[in-house]
Amino acid sequence: MAELVTMALYSVLLLAVLLLGAPYWLVRMGRGNTARGSLFATLTARLGWVPAALRTAAAGRQVVWVHAVSVGEVLAATRLVAELEAALGDEGCIVVSTTTATGQALASERFGAQRVFYYPLDFAWAVRAYLRALEPKLLVLMESELWPRMLVECGRAKIPVAVVNARVSDRSFARGMRVRAAWRRLLRRVDLFLAQSEEDARRLVAMGARADAVRAVGNLKYDVRAPKASRIAELIREAAAGRKIVVAGSTLDGDPPEDSSLVRAQQAVAAESRPLLVLAPRRAESFGVVYSMAMEYPALLATEMLAQKDGAEDFSVTRSSGERAQVEIVVLDTIGDLAAVYGVADVAFVGGSLVRRGGHNPLEPAQFGVPVVMGPSFENFREIVAKMQAAEGIRIVQNGDELQAALVELLTDREAARAMGDRGRRVFEQQQGATGRTVTTLVALVKKSREGAL
Repeated sequence: MAELVTMALYSVLLLAVLLLGAPYWLVRMGRGNTARGSLFATLTARLGWVPAALRTAAAGRQVVWVHAVSVGEVLAATRLVAELEAALGDEGCIVVSTTTATGQALASERFGAQRVFYYPLDFAWAVRAYLRALEPKLLVLMESELWPRMLVECGRAKIPVAVVNARVSDRSFARGMRVRAAWRRLLRRVDLFLAQSEEDARRLVAMGARADAVRAVGNLKYDVRAPKASRIAELIREAAAGRKIVVAGSTLDGDPPEDSSLVRAQQAVAAESRPLLVLAPRRAESFGVVYSMAMEYPALLATEMLAQKDGAEDFSVTRSSGERAQVEIVVLDTIGDLAAVYGVADVAFVGGSLVRRGGHNPLEPAQFGVPVVMGPSFENFREIVAKMQAAEGIRIVQNGDELQAALVELLTDREAARAMGDRGRRVFEQQQGATGRTVTTLVALVKKSREGAL
């Protein structure tokens, strides 16, 4: 009875939030389309209208449902999905849901649109519609995405739930411990947590997860494979025309914005040795803002480069005076190309770290042997950064002035930069193997579910 009352109150609150946000969504619907069709179609799918193509893909198969919230989780899940498919064989079918439009676009590209869909809103009717249509043998949640109604309905349908690459940030741990009683009920509905580290495993147990349901198997992001070369990466190398390249990935707004700090650092380098700076904002809505700021210097959007190359011999930019000037800044306004673009960098800055956002994944550039610079906020990747610091494979800077000094040093002392990049790459290589351990565990869970042993 207590659970029924709790879930009823939760549904009422969720519905109230949805209704309050309805004007925003109606305006969005009137303005245009999302990456996979109209917002109306997206909303109906999230309310439980299961796409026909998804039903067809899942029909008669042993379904494993993987939920990857956005681009970062999709990237981390790519190799896991491939190896899980191979392990399950022809009878298996991996379907992938996302929450964001950018995640949806990348997942459709990586896994095929017919088996990619939007995660349903956490209402009973929407969740049940997908569970009935897919009949999954296992629900796999990437990192930390827990929704109460989904966990309740999976429990009632005897569908096991696993959280893979599980992590608990400092902020989440502090909040979770303040409401431990509520978190305990939620965490105990998960059959298995495969944590990134021993510290993440300890925190999960402290917050209320069953100790026998938590294992530390390593970080899937250590197993991210170097992507195939992308066209935009090739064009950036051509645009550099022999100059060094600095790639700033997943940059965020702040006071000051990370992009402006990087531009100031780049412009402080003498003109004759000034590198080509690639700015890759974390959020798509920031592309225009960053480009407007960069236009003070000769700048191009990556999409402009893709369109321009067919009839252009170079990537020069026309200044307001009418003169042509060599491009100094490229704004990467495409989705899914950053990892490949890191491969052409001479130095990489990993964003979300000069502002207090916890940082992003330094392994993406490290796998290419590129020396990595980050700001002081790296709580989201504390273990990875600690290993790279111990190996002297990363440079941590405290502010824009230190960032400038680090870039100048790494761009001028190429031997030291190469050695630092090699040390970072060795950390990446030494920590691999989490995907294999995760797949083995998940396949065993699917087998138990199929045999009705859970």
